[in-house]
Amino acid sequence: MLGEKRILVTGAARGMGREIAVEAARQGATHVGVTDVDSGGLEESAALVRDAGAEALPVVADLRSGPAIRAMVDQVAAWAGGLDVLVNNAGVLDQVFTASDQVAVDTLSEDAWDAVNDINLKAVWLATKYAAPHLRASERGPSIVNAASVSGMTGAGMAAYAVTKAAVIQLTRTTAINLAPHVRANCYSPGAIKTPMGDSHLAVAIDRLERARAMYGAHLIPRRGTVNEIAQVVCFLASDAASFLTGVNVPVDGGTMAWRGLQDVELDVDPADLDALR
Repeated sequence: MLGEKRILVTGAARGMGREIAVEAARQGATHVGVTDVDSGGLEESAALVRDAGAEALPVVADLRSGPAIRAMVDQVAAWAGGLDVLVNNAGVLDQVFTASDQVAVDTLSEDAWDAVNDINLKAVWLATKYAAPHLRASERGPSIVNAASVSGMTGAGMAAYAVTKAAVIQLTRTTAINLAPHVRANCYSPGAIKTPMGDSHLAVAIDRLERARAMYGAHLIPRRGTVNEIAQVVCFLASDAASFLTGVNVPVDGGTMAWRGLQDVELDVDPADLDALR
């Protein structure tokens, strides 16, 4: 589905970003640039992309730096001979920058607010800004795919994360308008997905089962999603099979947004594994 496309995936050192990059290679992408701040994880992701059949370039980039974002985009485009798809996957939870009980609007620090906004929102805009000339020059069905979240579609307890993800949905729509008709822009909104970030969120909870119920008790499909289930949707949105889709937000949420209920769940990870993440 992604034959001959040249792709850049941010936040690709692990989790959803890594799987998106590898799935793109499986689906025929010729060049996949993978970026993150985690150099070791990036090298592992690049090796997996190559094993899946594509050329890979790992680029260490701090998404809180505008010049670093511009250099990242230009480096990948120069290496690949152009750019056809930008996947703005990178994102962080408020808890990365503060204690898990300090994430409400009245307790979150200004520094944490700024950090989450820089990575989850400003970096998406800047990567889009700097990728736009390369995408406009592409004749291979250029598109942008952004990571939003169901937390941006309904109320959520993490002030900065929820606000940034809601803004990504609106940024995606604005991008679709501004770059039409040549470049498409869409976003995906995961529910609770089995990732290292999700496991860490469970690990720091005082009551893990209650945290699990809050995370995926609203899923009609009673489990967390897998990274490959996300990657399949992202690769579809990036492919020519989605050539008439732009400005769309696709929930990949196990049915969370379809109802207002909450059901009992089982902890879908070994508590001992969570202890190791504390």
